[in-house]
Amino acid sequence: MRIIFMGTPDFAVQSLSRLIEEGMNVVGVVTMPDKAIGRHHDVLQASPVKKFAQEKGIPVLQPEKLRDEGFLAELQALKPDLQIVVAFRMLPQVVWALPPLGTFNLHAALLPQYRGAAPINWAIINGETETGITTFFLDEQIDTGRIILQERTPIAIDDNAEDVHDKLMMQGAELVVKTVRLIETGGANATDQSLFMKEQPLRPAPKIFKETCQIKWDEHTLKSAYDFIRGLSPYPAAWTPVTANGKETEMKVFQASMLSVKPSSHGIFIDLPGGCLSLDEVQLAGKKRMPAKDLLNGTQISIISNSTL
Repeated sequence: MRIIFMGTPDFAVQSLSRLIEEGMNVVGVVTMPDKAIGRHHDVLQASPVKKFAQEKGIPVLQPEKLRDEGFLAELQALKPDLQIVVAFRMLPQVVWALPPLGTFNLHAALLPQYRGAAPINWAIINGETETGITTFFLDEQIDTGRIILQERTPIAIDDNAEDVHDKLMMQGAELVVKTVRLIETGGANATDQSLFMKEQPLRPAPKIFKETCQIKWDEHTLKSAYDFIRGLSPYPAAWTPVTANGKETEMKVFQASMLSVKPSSHGIFIDLPGGCLSLDEVQLAGKKRMPAKDLLNGTQISIISNSTL
């Protein structure tokens, strides 16, 4: 069976690696064009998937536009039986409908919940204690196709987005292999997502922007603020307006802890419904990430909000 793999970040590399380890015939990789980086945007950086594919001698395609006739001709020339998508872009029908066995996607959530670009972040932000991974066949709309396989995984109370990302990256790679084996043997009896719908409303997972990450303290309880911070840590990171030695700026918060009462010790503490939130690891704009106690040595911090220090 001839497989084309589509993906870009490290999350996708693990799945591609497992496919190769299992001896599967990956005949091509599709990834994003090299990214211009550097002060003058004069250095091109290859995606993690491209770097890995080149190390393994797998042909790499990097289309600017997925409907480009040249790209489609290259794709057809590889004669794929199956396409696998892990952390890539939305595909047009002319691409996902190309292989006779279809195209399936790995999604880092238990569909139909958390459809969208940031399922890991939003599951933690919303205080979920469980998430998972899903493989499903692509169709016309985002994350709505027929489900092939799902597996669950717990979210610990102290897990942040990176922790859950790494768990699902490893678990997802194994699920990709299982899914390919099912399709190979004709046992992939995919199920319409409507059969997974439950009484609770669907929770979306839209793309996260800088404004999404601002901590609006007056909208939070102790637990919701804690979940918000860990759901965005370490990237892109929750942030709050502050004054630092009298100057207004921004401060990212990477780690926090929930306390029943405000301690008398040195630190940055926020009174919220339900208790006191300690901001433990922070970063002022233009400065290094550090423990809050270290920041307070020589810097007077005040949160610009309804909070107290």
